[in-house]
Amino acid sequence: MERVDPLRRELPPRRIRRLTPQLGSILLVLALLILLTVLLLSRHHDVEVFSVLLGVVLAALAVVVFLLTRFLALASKEHRQTARALDTREREFQSVFENALDAILILDEQGICREANPSAENLLGVRRHELIGQALQPYEDLIHPEDRVHVLSMLDEATRTGEFDERFRIIRPGGQVRWLWARGFPVRDAERRIWRVVGTALEITALKQAEDDTAHHLFLAESARAEAEALRKATLGLTLDLRMDFVLDNLLQALLELVPCECARVLLLEGESRLFVARETPRCTVARKTPDYPLTLDADDSPFLARVLAGRTSVLVSDTKAEKEWRAFKGHADMRSWLCVPLVATNRTLGLLSVGDTRPGVFTREHLRLAESLAIPAAAAIQNARLYETAAIYGTELEKRIADLQQAKKALEEAEGGRRISEEKFQKVFRASPIAFSITTIDEGRFLDVNAAFETRYGYCRAEVIGHTVFELGIWDGPSDRVRMVALLERGGPVRNIITRLRAKSGEIKLTTYSADRIHFDGQACILAVSEDVPQSDPHRGN
Repeated sequence: MERVDPLRRELPPRRIRRLTPQLGSILLVLALLILLTVLLLSRHHDVEVFSVLLGVVLAALAVVVFLLTRFLALASKEHRQTARALDTREREFQSVFENALDAILILDEQGICREANPSAENLLGVRRHELIGQALQPYEDLIHPEDRVHVLSMLDEATRTGEFDERFRIIRPGGQVRWLWARGFPVRDAERRIWRVVGTALEITALKQAEDDTAHHLFLAESARAEAEALRKATLGLTLDLRMDFVLDNLLQALLELVPCECARVLLLEGESRLFVARETPRCTVARKTPDYPLTLDADDSPFLARVLAGRTSVLVSDTKAEKEWRAFKGHADMRSWLCVPLVATNRTLGLLSVGDTRPGVFTREHLRLAESLAIPAAAAIQNARLYETAAIYGTELEKRIADLQQAKKALEEAEGGRRISEEKFQKVFRASPIAFSITTIDEGRFLDVNAAFETRYGYCRAEVIGHTVFELGIWDGPSDRVRMVALLERGGPVRNIITRLRAKSGEIKLTTYSADRIHFDGQACILAVSEDVPQSDPHRGN
């Protein structure tokens, strides 16, 4: 095993190198002191003592020379090692500097570029020799105009603080826009003064684009959520109540929330081209009296309205003064921005949503899209409101008819009750009368009923005549008499006390006074006839 020198074990090489010149200096001083002492004492002592002291001084000087030689050798070796290490680190730094993906610039305290790597060349589009030795100010045109003032002020401040951390845009010589993330930190000397400012610049165009895309997507998602919520509230508001006034009020409010404007209208179509303003929010700056009657428009007077109705397509006008075919609406001659969306349900145009503003360029395609989204539930709500109104009218009419039927039923029941009472009375009179009664049909003369007096007078029982005609039984001695009697009844008047000849069952001819009236019996047109003997006091009429 190698023996380790205790001194070397206790003192590492660098410490020995630091102590070597110190020991040499001490020994040299001691040798000089001894030599001086020898010279002073040489005059009073013998030569032998002088020789011993002189040997000691020479030995001390030899040790000093050895130590100094040792120190110089160690120092030379350390210098070589340090130089090699520095060279290695320099090469490493140069490799990192040259091959770094980040653009690296080294500036002095006055903002002059002292070094730049290839990435800086590629990023800035400027050759390295054009950068080195130049201040950054000549290159300020590289910075995007919108970022230039801020970045230059931060660079100026960095020359004093050494700190720089900014994101900004540059414009390359070819016109391409790139995003940079530039950071700088100071390099200070022994007196803590800024000696250099080292900075790195990383192109973050893709990162910035990704951040912008993410922010845009988040904005779109938030906008879509807000739009969906607004449309949900609008749809809910339009369906809470089916009354037309309620639907139109909620529709106008929802339209103003989705498309802020100075004037919004809901126009409903009547006929082919006639429109009337069902709801309107006038401009706050214009005070005009609202008429008692709705404002009407004729689409044929406006090419734009006619286009919306004919094609069922929306229209967006950024500036009405730039449109040759523009025709101002009633009361809104100063409209500069305008959009219009049709209200279509079940392939039928119900009306329009019209939005206007006195400022040009107010409305965008996004506003038009929102209005179109609202028009879908709005058209359905208006159609349902019309159906509801129609159903309400029919319901009212039906209730009225039901009431009339109930009244008619009540009257009929009352009439039926009276009829039953009358029939009961009639039956009592008919059955109990001592005068012969008969009921026959007008057309056929078929017996429907006879009373007991008829049976007695003509010798028939009731069952023998019911269902038979007067012609089958031969009741009339002269059938022409019955024809004349029916003709008199057809004229509308009753027949009274006509003298005719009727035949009994036995064949006996009875001279009869005959009276008759038209009646309805069992749903048929009938004759109620009364027949009795001719009074005996008038024998001449009996012939």
